[in-house]
Amino acid sequence: MPNGDDQTVYIVADDFGKNGSSWRETDCETADLETVIQDLLSGQYSNPIRVIAFNTAERWSEDVSEDVAHELRRRCDLQMRDIPLPLQDFTDRYEGRYRDVQLPLPMRLV
Repeated sequence: MPNGDDQTVYIVADDFGKNGSSWRETDCETADLETVIQDLLSGQYSNPIRVIAFNTAERWSEDVSEDVAHELRRRCDLQMRDIPLPLQDFTDRYEGRYRDVQLPLPMRLV
């Protein structure tokens, strides 16, 4: 655990296309939520697919991708800027924006 404290750690899974996906290397001292969000917004990840939080002292782990996606959207909205391109799929996926929708075609009456 960072500093030996009872602290929650956040890690990001990144998709590298044909090379597969992996959990990105993270410095133990900067594996907090704020750093992960700042790293995502600054383009440190090419195609993030999941964010996991865990705390070994408390014996739990959780997929926090949805919470992170909402926070990324909130911060970009406050800054009046678009979600950075590498984060668009991530935020859309976890905000429920990906839906298979078929739009009806207008029918001509004969």
